[in-house]
Amino acid sequence: MTAPVLSVVMPVFKEGDAVEPVLRALTAAISEPHEILVVYDFDEDPTVPVIERLASELPAVRGLRNDLGRGVLNAMKAGLAASSGAYVLISMADGSDEPHVVDSMVELARDGADVVSASRYMRGGHQVGGPPLKRLMSRTAGLTLHWFAGVPTHDPTNNFKLYSRRFLDTVTIESTAGFELALELTVKATIGGRRVAEVPTTWRDRTAGQSNFKLRKWLPHYLHWYWAAFRGRLGRISGRRLRVGR
Repeated sequence: MTAPVLSVVMPVFKEGDAVEPVLRALTAAISEPHEILVVYDFDEDPTVPVIERLASELPAVRGLRNDLGRGVLNAMKAGLAASSGAYVLISMADGSDEPHVVDSMVELARDGADVVSASRYMRGGHQVGGPPLKRLMSRTAGLTLHWFAGVPTHDPTNNFKLYSRRFLDTVTIESTAGFELALELTVKATIGGRRVAEVPTTWRDRTAGQSNFKLRKWLPHYLHWYWAAFRGRLGRISGRRLRVGR
């Protein structure tokens, strides 16, 4: 295979056959040389035989066992560590993300963006379905961070994001819960003066299986990075550089 320009990291948990149309759609939509790392926690996961069956037909797809410890955060970290592309995209296995925007995200990264967010809340973006409270909190957090904390994307909490290798190589992941990883990296890029860009997307709530998102458990971790963004904004206004990890 040609060396990948783009690595897609896709954490899975008992997706089984439901992952096949998602992988096919991604493979068909991405024009750059790419790899898709499907990260699973244990060998008995019913997604594993699906990956193995598709391997000969979709050579970009390969399974990767997460040996860092179970859970979506460790799966994403394992995928990031094993990826080889100049750009790394996090995408979910539930079909909620839009494959056709990936090429546009790569182009923005090539143009100098270190974080490219697929945004539900910018002009042209939409969200379909999902728990009303979760939708309200996500939208409120995204727009207040954009307008008042100076975060360049309207949708910093969406995990459907692309990162440049040059940025990932300079940052230490501090997240400990799960999906707050996207917010952490976006806030750190903003505070560090990195370029953050966005493309509109329509996010659709999953129609099969069960979501692994745990709002009550993860909310304090989101709030940590939410307030870090505001502290960073105050630091920029006062001329002080806030140090938040690396």
